[in-house]
Amino acid sequence: MTLKRKIAHNTIIQLAGKGLSTILGLLTVFFVIRSLGAEKFGWYTTAIGFLQFVGIFSDFGFTITTANMLSEPKFDKEKLLNNLFTLRIATAALFQGIAPLIFLFFPYPIEVKIAVAITSLSFFAISTGHVFSGYFQNQLRTQIITAGELIGRAVLLLGVVVLIKINAAFLPFMAILTSASIINTLYMFYKMPKIKFAYDKEIFRAILIKISPTALCIIFNSFYLQGDRVILPLFTSQAQVGFYGAAYRVLDVIVQIAALTMGIMSPLLAYYYSRSQNIDFKKHLQMSFDLMALILIPMMIGASSLAEPIMQFVGGKDFVGSGKILIWLSWTVLGICLGIVFGYTALAINKQKQAVWIYLSDAILSVIAYFIFIPRFGIYGAAGVTIFSEIYAGLMLLFLVYHHTDFIPHLKSLFKILSSGLLMYLCIKYIRLPHVILSIILGATVYTIFILIFRVISKETIKEILQSKN
Repeated sequence: MTLKRKIAHNTIIQLAGKGLSTILGLLTVFFVIRSLGAEKFGWYTTAIGFLQFVGIFSDFGFTITTANMLSEPKFDKEKLLNNLFTLRIATAALFQGIAPLIFLFFPYPIEVKIAVAITSLSFFAISTGHVFSGYFQNQLRTQIITAGELIGRAVLLLGVVVLIKINAAFLPFMAILTSASIINTLYMFYKMPKIKFAYDKEIFRAILIKISPTALCIIFNSFYLQGDRVILPLFTSQAQVGFYGAAYRVLDVIVQIAALTMGIMSPLLAYYYSRSQNIDFKKHLQMSFDLMALILIPMMIGASSLAEPIMQFVGGKDFVGSGKILIWLSWTVLGICLGIVFGYTALAINKQKQAVWIYLSDAILSVIAYFIFIPRFGIYGAAGVTIFSEIYAGLMLLFLVYHHTDFIPHLKSLFKILSSGLLMYLCIKYIRLPHVILSIILGATVYTIFILIFRVISKETIKEILQSKN
């Protein structure tokens, strides 16, 4: 198999696996929300939100650093891998070990504090797996990453179904979540070559130098991406946190789809930019912008116009109140669209160091705003600041990419997409159907028809994307 075919093969496996993993994750969240109810799902959101903040803060970009450094000839591959593994274990143990101790000082029910202690093991396993994922990406064996993730998701879904059948309490749900993550990581560990703890001063120094720009960006990201879910529970009830967390779960699906889309386009952008093929680079960046808008804008319009029935379908009648939060959060899709397109582009053109000030300023502004608006407006204050932080980051990243590439997106296709989205909105608003799924199908059908009528994307464009991956 040629290298290009191998890359294409791995990309297809990753996309298919991520798609299936997202479906399994959606089903799991569906069952968990309905089983726990608003208050206990608030406990779940509080515990997971805190540990996700710690996990992102201490991520440091080990996956991409491992993949990149193993491609360089400077160090012996086995020694380098062992040192990466050692540093990852040490940092993960430090941060995930301290997290439950810090959480003891928060004014939450004892069940939430126990949940954090249990689930910190899950995030320790996930953090350890970053090195394994980087190794398999470097070796173009992403089927192992995909298989591990699917096994973990399947175990989690099966475990949740069993817990619902036996009417389990809150903490067993956190235990099965932890078990699924550990199984995922153990599967990848089993597939790894022999690996052991090692310390080489020169290699450690090289890793820290390599990892520092990405680590800084990720640390600042953690404040504006997860700050709301850490600060919100301090000022509002756990039931309100549950409403916010349930609406955010719907938004997370949109984010995952956006990341999958840019996962296809990002390697092409890096390829053309590294070879100074500016015309092709700008052509594919415009294609990325249009493709992201094509996918995300109807989701934003659909989520806002069908918010209450969507949340009732996801969580039952108790979560109808989450619909108003989803309406607010759906506007963050505008920022997500810009942030993912131009954030991935900044990585593709090796300008992540120049992006640090964007994430730093966003983190500072967002944290200040959270402490101002959450005490006054609760979940709506959190949602409003989240909208600001996503749009701010997206616009700043757009300016950064423009500064280094002179790229300005053309808006012709965007206007056609917005027009198609508006027509879709009118249909789902005024044609009342008995179930939200039928309304979603109607909206998707109407949107697709007008996208084709307006010739937003042609068969030739789709064919070109597929041929580029081959």
